[in-house]
Amino acid sequence: MKRLPLLLLALLSLTQTMLTAQILDPVRWKTRVEQSLQKPGEAVLVAEATLDPGWHLYSQFVAPDGPVPTTFAYPKPKGVSGFKLVGTTEEGKPIKEFDKNFGMELKFFANKAVFRQKIAFAPASASFQVAGTVEYMVCNDEMCLPPDFRELAFAVKADAPAAGADGPVALDAGTSDAGAGDAAPSASETDTAVATDSKGAEAVEAAAGADDSLSASTPWMIFLGGLGAGLVALFMPCIFPMIPLTVSFFTKQSKTKAEGVRKALVYGLSINLIYVGLGLLITVFFGSSALNELATNPWFNLVFFALFVVFAISFFGAFEITLPSSWVNKADEASNKGGYAGIFFMAFTLSLVSFSCTGPLIGSLLVSAASSGEWVGPALGMFGFSLSLSVPFMLFAAFPGWLNALPKSGGWLNTVKVVLGFLELAFALKFLSTADMVWQNHWLEREMFLAIWVAIAFLTTLYLLGVFRMPNDSPVQHIGVFRMLVASVFAVLGFYLLPGIFGAPVKLVAGFPPPDFYAEQPGGAYSGGGNLTSSAAKLDAEAHCPLDLPCFNDFEKAMAYAKTQNKPVMIDFTGWGCVNCRKMEEEVWRNPEVARRLREDVVLVSLYVDERTLLPEELQYVSPTTGKKVRTVGNKWSDFQAANYNANAQPYYVIIGHDDLKPLNGHAAYDPDVQKFIDWLDAGVAAFKAQ
Repeated sequence: MKRLPLLLLALLSLTQTMLTAQILDPVRWKTRVEQSLQKPGEAVLVAEATLDPGWHLYSQFVAPDGPVPTTFAYPKPKGVSGFKLVGTTEEGKPIKEFDKNFGMELKFFANKAVFRQKIAFAPASASFQVAGTVEYMVCNDEMCLPPDFRELAFAVKADAPAAGADGPVALDAGTSDAGAGDAAPSASETDTAVATDSKGAEAVEAAAGADDSLSASTPWMIFLGGLGAGLVALFMPCIFPMIPLTVSFFTKQSKTKAEGVRKALVYGLSINLIYVGLGLLITVFFGSSALNELATNPWFNLVFFALFVVFAISFFGAFEITLPSSWVNKADEASNKGGYAGIFFMAFTLSLVSFSCTGPLIGSLLVSAASSGEWVGPALGMFGFSLSLSVPFMLFAAFPGWLNALPKSGGWLNTVKVVLGFLELAFALKFLSTADMVWQNHWLEREMFLAIWVAIAFLTTLYLLGVFRMPNDSPVQHIGVFRMLVASVFAVLGFYLLPGIFGAPVKLVAGFPPPDFYAEQPGGAYSGGGNLTSSAAKLDAEAHCPLDLPCFNDFEKAMAYAKTQNKPVMIDFTGWGCVNCRKMEEEVWRNPEVARRLREDVVLVSLYVDERTLLPEELQYVSPTTGKKVRTVGNKWSDFQAANYNANAQPYYVIIGHDDLKPLNGHAAYDPDVQKFIDWLDAGVAAFKAQ
């Protein structure tokens, strides 16, 4: 009995070892086809993913620097006339929460996810198969698995059963499972239609299951973002002076106070109607999914960058951006008709003449709202924006005495506009950076991005302190307290960002500048600026190495070099999207003693399991371990890890000798204990020397 605790402890240790070194496959895919005799020549391809508890499957809509989105492709079946995709792949309502793996708010599914793609074909077609594909990524609270690829089979019948009272019937014959190692008929490489987004207008919430609930904060965040943008617009020189003028017009033209308030109320509601209508038109004509797709498109990001720069220059006073004068004149003429129609056109005139001030704010708000995946996102954002503009007109009409408390119009309004121009210029860089990183052109690396932000912060500080003036500014006689405080905020921000150019983390703005590895000199702009290995020669000029440590990205090259140096090989199974890998590198590998051992005692090879570079066609193969097709460099290293170490989670570290792939001292994974990692490294090196 005394040995029972020891036996239980040993069993627990064995269980833990088995759990940390195994092939994880938490997703099972099922497919079915929904058809109806009432709609011949139409069908819906349904792909349903069932997830193990604790695992998340990411939406089709994720940020460019987030996880790999779920992506579907449906090749055109051979011999089927009139086949086409109708719309894009729809998904159920995802959960939207902060994901600690990626340090950002993301949309994902838990337990179950359902995706639906409508197709059309010639009604006279015989039964046929659609061989679809899905690429996806899953994570839990501790790790992410490398992107996976599955083939999906859909059997479309020539004679579909009649629909019952509840709608289309799912065909049992068209249902298939795609689990680990299951292979569906291979897809044709020609005439492939890819669906990567969802309009969401007809999303079937029930299909996603009760667990696919949307975070209640999502619409509120869109609405609050609109309110904030509207408040900024309210203090622009195109709008603020209009408040007392418009309120005075209503009060003087009305026989009673109640009539003036009523007219002001109609005026405010008209502003709401105009801007909400604009949001709805954007969604109807383009679709929220189209804007979301554009938001991640590098060409669109370049266009938006240029647009923000033009607006910023306009805010500085170089020129005015206005809509065609004929539009304004016609709206102004209509406002003179009187009655409620005239009041509506007064509000419409305000919207047109204030475009030079509100245009950038509206544009950025619409893109942000549409990218949220909410079908009514643009309209909801515009409602918040218009509410900030309309409420002051209505309140001051009801309480005219409050007008006396308003600050007088003056040069400070143009100051607000110029400061907003500096902010527009700063945020424009994010769009240029996104396009640059997608293309990997290295136009705007981390050092240059932060240097420009530092310059903008200091220029804004000097401007607010009156050191220089812009074209439309009034002479600055003295600096007010509030203006001085705002200038101090920009000065502090500039000094905070300055060390970031030389390698400081600047966590306050994390997510805006390019990541640490996307830099001229990872770790710092100059030697010694945070770079752990500035004096070490690169082992492979083309390798991407964590913290710029000497390493390889090719196992064969690393093994050949290790034999010449008589050193063991440390394999680092990692990924570009592996957040715990970055944490391990920052929290453990950056330690001087760990870095010294990685430089001197082992030959490091970092194998990125999510590297999406395609292998040459003659080198692609079907894995005997998983039964999946190995198409990319990342697939190759992921399969290498699964075949030799029965694991597919990252980070995953092993130290091996030159004779075989057997680990010399087990494996290591994410653990912020520096000493524990040092001990593991030393044990592996000692085991190699003892051979």
